[in-house]
Amino acid sequence: MPETTLFEHPLNEKCRTWLRLSHLFEQLEFHMPHTEEWHARAAMTALLDIAAVLARADIKSELLKEFDRYRQSLSRMANSPGVDTDRLRQILDSLTESCEGIRGVNGQLGQALRGNEFLNSIVQRSSIAGGSFDFDLPQYHYWLQMPPEVRGPQLDAWRREVRPVQNAVELLLALIRSSAVPKQQRAANGFYQKSVPTSLTAHLVRVGLPCSDGIYAEISGGKHRFSIRFMDCSDWQHPSQIDREVEFTLSTCLM
Repeated sequence: MPETTLFEHPLNEKCRTWLRLSHLFEQLEFHMPHTEEWHARAAMTALLDIAAVLARADIKSELLKEFDRYRQSLSRMANSPGVDTDRLRQILDSLTESCEGIRGVNGQLGQALRGNEFLNSIVQRSSIAGGSFDFDLPQYHYWLQMPPEVRGPQLDAWRREVRPVQNAVELLLALIRSSAVPKQQRAANGFYQKSVPTSLTAHLVRVGLPCSDGIYAEISGGKHRFSIRFMDCSDWQHPSQIDREVEFTLSTCLM
């Protein structure tokens, strides 16, 4: 068990989408190397969820806009004193590469997956509890019984359809998370609130708590303000806000 539990909360809708996609890509990457049927099912579920999230028409343009914004912002830092120019060049090259990957996708992101009849049949039945059983989806059942050396490459081919998105999301979240240094904070009576400067774009709040404290952070807010309630874990059915001072680390990721 880790010593610290990290809680993240997005402060705008774009970051909310990227965190959800990152979460799904992590699931996909975890299950992909395994050969058992249940891992294949879990990988397929993550892949189809990714395609569903990408059905939003504006995600592609949002990613491209963010890449342009970061490249312009970082390029202005090139001549600033104390800047690691080699590291800066690496980041700019990564931004350019990811941007080209997204631009190279024809049409809407994930459209090839959503247009696949076999994958669509799984999506339609999966909306029913237990709907992906053998008698509901015999073709899917047959695919799951195929040897891993046959099934795996097919799953990997579908994953490649969204690989540019995965690279883009991972890069953007890495830049966002690295934009703030964690600072030690105290919350009186289990509550903390902070306003966000209007001159900057607020992306993400990260709260670190010792696992041994038996509390978790419930974060809410938007681009102008956020609040944190620290909740007692001793009662899983009816958690309540603690009434003592809490020490925690806070990163407010702004750009």
